[in-house]
Amino acid sequence: MVSSQLFTNAAVFTGEGADAFASAFRIVDGRFVWVGDEADVQGEGSIDLGGRTVVPGLIDSHTHPALIAATAAAAECFPPSVVSIDGLVERLREHAMTLTGPTAWVLGRGFDDTKFPGKQMPTATDLDRVSTDRPVLVWRCDAHSAVCNTLALQLAGITADTPDPDGARFERGADGTPNGVLTEIAAVQAVAQSIPVPERSEQIGALVAIGEELASRGIVAVCDLLSTRLDDPLAAFRAAAEQGLRTRVALYPGWDPAAPLADLADGDREGRIRIGGVKVVLDGAYSNRTAWVVEPYPDSCDHGLRLVADEDVLAAGDWARRNGVQLAVHAMGDRALDRVATLFENEEPWLDGIPSVRIEHATIISEEFAERLRTARMAFGIATHTVFFFAEYDGYELALRTEQVPDAYPIGRLFRSIEPLALSSDRPATAWSDADDVMISIQAAVRRQAYNGAEFVPEEAITVPEAMLLYTGRARLLSPLERVGLIAEGFDGSFAVLERDVFRVPSEEITDVRVAETWIRGERVYRRTPQGQEQKSA
Repeated sequence: MVSSQLFTNAAVFTGEGADAFASAFRIVDGRFVWVGDEADVQGEGSIDLGGRTVVPGLIDSHTHPALIAATAAAAECFPPSVVSIDGLVERLREHAMTLTGPTAWVLGRGFDDTKFPGKQMPTATDLDRVSTDRPVLVWRCDAHSAVCNTLALQLAGITADTPDPDGARFERGADGTPNGVLTEIAAVQAVAQSIPVPERSEQIGALVAIGEELASRGIVAVCDLLSTRLDDPLAAFRAAAEQGLRTRVALYPGWDPAAPLADLADGDREGRIRIGGVKVVLDGAYSNRTAWVVEPYPDSCDHGLRLVADEDVLAAGDWARRNGVQLAVHAMGDRALDRVATLFENEEPWLDGIPSVRIEHATIISEEFAERLRTARMAFGIATHTVFFFAEYDGYELALRTEQVPDAYPIGRLFRSIEPLALSSDRPATAWSDADDVMISIQAAVRRQAYNGAEFVPEEAITVPEAMLLYTGRARLLSPLERVGLIAEGFDGSFAVLERDVFRVPSEEITDVRVAETWIRGERVYRRTPQGQEQKSA
């Protein structure tokens, strides 16, 4: 039986351009079949949207649902609710009281030491105040570093004689004893590998719940950059889809030089849940000074960390080419970005319609480097952020050299030069509890202000419609997520209805705009009640 729905009386941003608006659309069997002027369908029965603003279902092009599902038991320790070591200890103590299993760890995620008094990093001594009977580990907001207690170090067998992993550090006291601070992924993994793995049913249930949260944000499609935080992520996400996950998902397993990925099977690159590419983490993060940089960080001789060698990046690229998927490279520091360009700019692209090489984060982009990417033989795309400087201004203020600041997250420059471009949340590797609230990123892109009101390169501001394109019409060009990002004929009938007109509210009120309804393929999957109580739709 054909299902046909006509929607009228709306300000419909179609995502086809900064000034592309309509007032009505029709969905048949889950797809848009017509978009146009309400006057052309007067007299027909319709769903009246009450004059509200409608945008295409939103795309979060760089996020981590697999990581969230794998650490679903972790307490949320993000700013602004946790802004001190004492506050972190108290949050973890509260969480510890809820644990019943004898082998359960006390886990947390999201703290930002740059917002603590004295910008002091917690250590094992601090986390020993949480528990000495249970191992404790809490990830920093960048998800590249963590802190654990003494018992966790003992369980992992890490002592003063333990060498640092390649591209990572066990931070130490003056006597060489590890102090619980685990800098970069390999050091964190040395401890985290001892954490009991959640049951598969728990992981799948967590993925379904994540999809519901995404729908409350108006997000209908995501790219999971490092999906191998779950074992066999494709099977896990597809099982979640059978149990109610409606989100479109492109998965990017991580490249491990010690255990290269098997080639893809038929069907792995197809469907609503698919493998979209492979991810390589080339360097660290600016907020903890591990991004790989040309000039040393202010008041130091430190150039950050390079995490993988050229041959490993090229091996991942060969795998991506052979399997017909994207290569996604985490590169934040200017030296890391230059290395990505040097390795691939003269290579022939292997994909049609989307970039063969995605650059993730891309913090420092000069005019010259943007032009270098634009004119390269290789097809590059970028997933970047404004929520980073909004939430982590304190860290960037310490890490950026003065001459770098004008080139930091230059969204206006990128908007003009790189067509496959997206803003994204990087949740939960972002120092803010609501990082996946798209309106935070849009307001930061428009106002170029941090959470504390500090201006951050205001010359790189863009307009609200331009920022919305980086979650819709332009974001869709970055990845193999099909039929999303536009309200246009042939695309999924997926859209978000906003409570207020984001294109007309004062710029300082953009973050007050809420999603009233989310529809996925012609079905309403989320509705916010007038009292603000969120409801799923059957």
